[in-house]
Amino acid sequence: MLIGPLLLLSPLVAPIALVILVTGIVGLRRSSKTWLRFRSRGVAMGVTAGAAAVFVLTGSVSAAVIPQLPAPQVATASADPDDSANANSTRSVVEPTPTPTPTPTPTPTPVTTETEEVVTEAVAFERTTVEDGSLPRGQTAIIVHGQEGQRTFTYVVTRVDGVETARELRAEAVTIQPVTETTAVGTYDPPPPPAAPSCDANYGDACVPVASDVDCAWGSGNGPAYFDGVARVVGADIYDLDRNGDGWACEQ
Repeated sequence: MLIGPLLLLSPLVAPIALVILVTGIVGLRRSSKTWLRFRSRGVAMGVTAGAAAVFVLTGSVSAAVIPQLPAPQVATASADPDDSANANSTRSVVEPTPTPTPTPTPTPTPVTTETEEVVTEAVAFERTTVEDGSLPRGQTAIIVHGQEGQRTFTYVVTRVDGVETARELRAEAVTIQPVTETTAVGTYDPPPPPAAPSCDANYGDACVPVASDVDCAWGSGNGPAYFDGVARVVGADIYDLDRNGDGWACEQ
């Protein structure tokens, strides 16, 4: 008659009986009142003994009724494939969760290129001068205009990922020769003009020199200047060359 209720209540009654048992033992050892408020030591001993009996009874019933769990089976190597299949069907193997392996970040491979590059620069022309006898002295004239030449450089340029890392000169040459500028310098000196004769304005048709005194070249005068010819007196006969007064000087 009591097996049914004990079977149903044993999981609940056993913990309660254990609490009362421990509380009673503590109260008896310390000779003090507990939360059960026993009125005398005898009552405390009786309640403690009853709790012990109930705990033993309910614990025994639970142990007898609750089936024992099977002992864990250890998998052993078997040559029979049927035994392996049966063992796998009766046990559950929890496989460890694999730790994901991080995917390495690929390192980009540098891209190296080589290109040929041509660079030009101007070559300055030279200047020179030459003497020109047909050009008056002190004058200059450009007879050949100068022109710049051109020098060409050929480089091999190395770039890594588009960034220049090296530059090597492979060739250098003057591809356009400069033209030298030539300037002519005049050296011509014109001859001095002939001196204009100094003639006395008192005489015409011939040049009677201007001097301190002039005598006829065929006469006996002592100069210092002489007139060889015949001149017409147009003014005053300052040198007394018209001795007969007919208006002609040095007339014989």
